[in-house]
Amino acid sequence: MRLDPIDSTIIALLVDDARRSYADLGTQVGLTASAVKRRVDRLRAGGAIAGFTARLEPGALGWTVEGYVELYCRMSTSPQAIRAAVARFPEVVDASTISGEADALLRIVAADMGHFERVLEQIGAQPFVARTKSVLVLSALLRRPVTPLRSEA
Repeated sequence: MRLDPIDSTIIALLVDDARRSYADLGTQVGLTASAVKRRVDRLRAGGAIAGFTARLEPGALGWTVEGYVELYCRMSTSPQAIRAAVARFPEVVDASTISGEADALLRIVAADMGHFERVLEQIGAQPFVARTKSVLVLSALLRRPVTPLRSEA
């Protein structure tokens, strides 16, 4: 889907605060509320906007430990099998297949080290897992949502 500068601005504003009204968005981009609604509807229908959600702060919810886990699979394990296995764990907040030696990379948040260790053991016990390698996050330096690239015109 091709975005014009107004679409990109609307998306960036919604990423910043998805609760903005169409009237507020219109004021920011110089359109009427109904024109903004039509654009948002088109962006949703085209797949550029997949939905609206709240961003949560894990630490404020009691999830104080975060780590990344490289997953090494036995023989050939399909991405669908990996996804089905790790999706059962609410502590796994991101999972991707990756290039390199590991087959997948998981981001796990947990209440404490014991909780993290239990989740890691359960994931490692999956029949297709040969081994895992994990690193703990000391501090998050930069986290930002995906937004449209702005052309330098």
